[in-house]
Amino acid sequence: MRLIDLTVLLDPANREKLPPALAHAAGVVAPKITYLNPAESAGKDEFCASLGCAHEDLPDGEGWGSEHLTDFSSHCGTHVDAPLHSGSRCAGEPARTISDIALDELYRPGMVLDVRPWAKGGEIITVEMLDRAIAATGRPVKQGDALLIRTGQERFTMDDAEFYNQPGMSREGTLYLTGLGATILGTDAVGWDLPFRVMNAKFRESGDKQVLWDGHKAITSREAFIVQQLTNLGALPLAGFHVGFFPMKLALCSAAPARVVAFVS
Repeated sequence: MRLIDLTVLLDPANREKLPPALAHAAGVVAPKITYLNPAESAGKDEFCASLGCAHEDLPDGEGWGSEHLTDFSSHCGTHVDAPLHSGSRCAGEPARTISDIALDELYRPGMVLDVRPWAKGGEIITVEMLDRAIAATGRPVKQGDALLIRTGQERFTMDDAEFYNQPGMSREGTLYLTGLGATILGTDAVGWDLPFRVMNAKFRESGDKQVLWDGHKAITSREAFIVQQLTNLGALPLAGFHVGFFPMKLALCSAAPARVVAFVS
């Protein structure tokens, strides 16, 4: 059994790579981290404050290592979206939060849908593309599958403009995959939908509000969990593996950062 990590690193340095227009969303990239080193004053001070001693009392002259994490979103890095992220109701019922989801719903057979030969930045991933990618796996989608869409976006870093110009899923494509039985939908892109600027342009041109975030909004019709910012999909076979999506257990939240690991025989 091989374990393959599909999770991006939460590195505060990436916050500085965001373009100015997205600076407000830095908490989606990584938290701010204050590092307390055991050999430095900050680590010693916290140790002493907790144990009621002075620096000269430290057993080996050191305190402890600790970190303070601030300013980060429940959608930080590789994360699992609960249905609540898409709307307050799902299929006519109150939408579930991340803490409502059982672990056995988050350990599923996986398939990689490699759409790189056809998908283009800033454009829709069509049902035809999805069908071709499914056919390439050698098996049909089964009820409860996790479908991981490989767009190729992981080749771009956050300081590359193309990182924010991902191929995106539509309402039609999302409902197509959930209609086949998929309950987890993942992508290596920064978002599941088209880039925000592209959706905004479509809305302004057509006046149709249904084009706004339609891939996510499809989840209000048929429940599934969306996972974004995956990495390392190229290390996986197209089928024949399981994936564990292990989000932090945050009460009443619409998402949580997750450690996503593939289990390959």
